[in-house]
Amino acid sequence: MPKSRKNRVVTLSRARPKKGLKQKSQLIQEIRNCATSYPSVFVFSVENMRNSNLKEVRQHWKKSRFFFGKSKVMQLALGRTDSDEFMDGLHLISKKLVGNTGLLFTDTPQEEVLRWFESYSVPEYARSGN
Repeated sequence: MPKSRKNRVVTLSRARPKKGLKQKSQLIQEIRNCATSYPSVFVFSVENMRNSNLKEVRQHWKKSRFFFGKSKVMQLALGRTDSDEFMDGLHLISKKLVGNTGLLFTDTPQEEVLRWFESYSVPEYARSGN
């Protein structure tokens, strides 16, 4: 005989609470704290970045802070327009956050940072799809 379906409890709501909202608000707060505590901010972009390579870069820049996450959330933290920016001029940086980009907050002088990143490259083996 077939199984009866009459006595089953069925929930009508499939909505689940958003778990990422708390993490996104923490990221916004951390970016804003770094914007006030570090004198320089750089926008960097990556192509085919592996975790081990990013780990090596983070190891070299221990006294600095990297943010590599959702571009829209980082834009929201800095401010998208002149009227809602967190500090003066940060909305210009947020316009550059498109694609695989991140933020570097540092105390190091600009010339040294630019020189290091221009010279840094890591050979990578070819992977399918690239």
